[in-house]
Amino acid sequence: MTKIISLGGSIIVPDAIDTEFLKRFRDLILSHDDKFAIYCGGGSIARKYQKALAEVVGEDKDKLDWMGISATHLNAFLIRSIFKDVAEDEIIKDPTLKIKFDKKVLVAGGWKPGWSTDYDSVLLAKNIGADTVINLTNVDHIYDKDPRKFKDAKAIKELSWDNLLLLIGEDWKPGLNAPFDPIAAKKARELGIKAYVVGKDIDNLKNVLSGKEFVGTKIR
Repeated sequence: MTKIISLGGSIIVPDAIDTEFLKRFRDLILSHDDKFAIYCGGGSIARKYQKALAEVVGEDKDKLDWMGISATHLNAFLIRSIFKDVAEDEIIKDPTLKIKFDKKVLVAGGWKPGWSTDYDSVLLAKNIGADTVINLTNVDHIYDKDPRKFKDAKAIKELSWDNLLLLIGEDWKPGLNAPFDPIAAKKARELGIKAYVVGKDIDNLKNVLSGKEFVGTKIR
């Protein structure tokens, strides 16, 4: 069975590259029997470059998107490299094309302006016949409101795609900091794909992969 992991850029590089996380992530993936397609986000690196570009030349949606896409490719090259010979050589940049996936790990980065890596990971799931996307992000659940701003925010264990869209809205723009891109949510709803939104704790991810109790949110 193949599992899709949407690996947030802010998990790979919160401020500096988190090598301890990457070591444990690599060990977990290599110890598991399944194959994995890992879609890398741009995260904080992308947002920093996008902010700088906007401050210098003003808002330009297309260029902001390409800046974010370039950040995902840098992160993807790092992830591809840590898996060495168990990963496919090519980093996937178009999730809709025919894909060679014979090895244990496939790594992908951003596709084109207008689409987030959340959306790309849903398209990749469709392409390779996977029905689940595990979204590793910098929050441990989806909450009913922003937990960084509201102390009374409540964690949500399970919800539908419809209810998620009510929480996050239906519009997307480059650098949007949301637990799941709303355009991707609509596509996943259409395709019948389920998703898990979990934090970066490796033991918790192990529980998700093993079908055990976990801390996070299931969306379907």
